[in-house]
Amino acid sequence: MGDLVKTWLPNVVANWSGDNGFVMAIYQTLYMTFVAALFAGIIGLILGIILVVTAEGSILEYPHLYYWLDKIVNLFRSIPFIILLAVIGPFTKLIVGQTIGPTGALVPLVVGAAPFFARQVQLALVEVDPGVIEAATAMGLSPWKIIYRVYLKEGLPELIRCGTLTMISLIGLTAMAGAIGGGGLGNMAVAVGYQRFENDVTIVSMIFILILVFIIQGLGDWAIRKLKH
Repeated sequence: MGDLVKTWLPNVVANWSGDNGFVMAIYQTLYMTFVAALFAGIIGLILGIILVVTAEGSILEYPHLYYWLDKIVNLFRSIPFIILLAVIGPFTKLIVGQTIGPTGALVPLVVGAAPFFARQVQLALVEVDPGVIEAATAMGLSPWKIIYRVYLKEGLPELIRCGTLTMISLIGLTAMAGAIGGGGLGNMAVAVGYQRFENDVTIVSMIFILILVFIIQGLGDWAIRKLKH
C-alpha cells in the first residue's frame, strides 16, 4: 500500500510533514476556520439580532439604527474577499501585528464572514412565529427576555443551519486567503500544487477541503435533526 501511494502520489508523500507540509496545512486551515467562525459568529449574531429587533414594528423599533446598520452589512457583504484582504491590511496589522500567515488572515476572515452571518441570522429570526412574540409581549416579558426565550430558542435550528453554511463559506475563504500567503490547504493547492505543476498535491488538497466540508455539514444536519425532535 505504501509503495502504491508513493507511486501515484509522490509529491504528496514528499510534502506530507514539515513546516510547509500537509499536516501543518490541515492544522492551519482548521485554526483559521474555527477561530474566525467563533468571532464572526459572535459579531454576526449580535448584528443579526439588532437588525431584527430594531426593524419597523419590532420590539425595539429604531428605524435610524436599522437603516444604517443594514447599509453597513450590505456594504461589507458586497466587497470581494480578495480585495478585502488588501484593503484592511493596515487594520489587520494593527490588530494582530501581521498581514500574512494564518493569524494575519483571521481579521479579514472575520470581517468577511460576520456580515454574511448577520444577514443569515436576520433571515432566520424573522421567520419566528409573530404570534409567539405577541404572546410573550402580552405576558409582560422584557425585550431582552423575548430575544432569549423566543427569538433564539425558537430560531435555534435555523441558526445552526446558518452557522453551518457560514463555516462552509469560511473554508472557501481560508483557501482564498491561503493562495496569497495565508497558509493552509489553499496555499498547498496553489503555491505547491499549481505553481510547481504537482497535480497530486492540488487534488489531495481539494479532497481534504471537501472532507472538512462534509464533516461540518454532517454535524450541522445532525444537530438540526436532534433539535427538531
